[in-house]
Amino acid sequence: MPNLAPEISSRLDALARLVGRTPLIGVRFRFRGRERVIHAKLESYNLTGSIKDRMALHILRRACERGELSPGRHILEATSGNTGIAFAAAGRALGCRVTIFMPDWMSRERVLLIRSLGAEVRPVSPDEGGFLGAIRMTEEQAARRPDVFLPRQFANEDNIEAHALTTGPEIWNQLAALGRKPDAFLAGVGTGGTVMGVGRHLRSRHPGVRIHPLEPAESPTLSTGHKVGRHRIQGVSDEFIPAIVRLRDLDRVVAVPDGDAILMAQRLASGLGLAVGISSGANFLGALQVQEELGSDATVATIFCDSNKKYLSTDLLRDEPVHPGYLTPEIELLGLESAPSA
Repeated sequence: MPNLAPEISSRLDALARLVGRTPLIGVRFRFRGRERVIHAKLESYNLTGSIKDRMALHILRRACERGELSPGRHILEATSGNTGIAFAAAGRALGCRVTIFMPDWMSRERVLLIRSLGAEVRPVSPDEGGFLGAIRMTEEQAARRPDVFLPRQFANEDNIEAHALTTGPEIWNQLAALGRKPDAFLAGVGTGGTVMGVGRHLRSRHPGVRIHPLEPAESPTLSTGHKVGRHRIQGVSDEFIPAIVRLRDLDRVVAVPDGDAILMAQRLASGLGLAVGISSGANFLGALQVQEELGSDATVATIFCDSNKKYLSTDLLRDEPVHPGYLTPEIELLGLESAPSA
């Protein structure tokens, strides 16, 4: 690998100090007569407020090290939002032009945040192919223009490596500081980098740990292999199974209804002051399902991927009806505990 120019190395190192080492909290609650705790990483503490900063920065660092990326290049990426925000921030900080191709049904806040960071947004309608169309458009532009760099988050093994090197070790060390080791880890699948990378590290330390991917009940892409229906958990179950997701290496897929995820995210905010996004509510409920299987004392970890700030125009801030089978109404939140810093 070529040596990095001092200026690029300095910029990457500065960004790295703003990404990772996020808090691990324990959410204490009562469910069906038993007091329990679910542990979650608060990823809103990253540079742009989501877990995607880890992946974006690592992919760009590796690309610079390989000589594939340098100031002045044009980064093109297809994303449902958080990744686009992360690439916009890191890419612009490295002196690159950034264009994000994004389905036009994502929240307005995502578009505005990307533009505020100096990047361009190309909305992609369902008639243009939605998410798959967005990916196709980036590939077509890259084939025509020599100055384009494609992160290819859904197929890039550096995505997995980012979490195997950072998120996974942080979870292990923070739980160890509490005298615990994980019985299971669960995360919603957008690209799959989080569940695959964290799973890789945790299983290297504890081969018996269970690693569960999560999907919306309304759109079981992982279970069926293709898009089925629509859902409101932005950032997961995009329309296909990403190339880096190897379901044979994971435990069973857990499904959560999007309405229940919204109710849980609302409850975490109003009950504990944890202003999290919809996918965080889904991850909490999925982790609870796994804990129900393992026993109420099992140590189950998950991810609170981002804050609620990108969802203020969505159903997260509207009244959500309760349907039979929802778990949120049975949960009584009791308080928080925190692990030592990563």
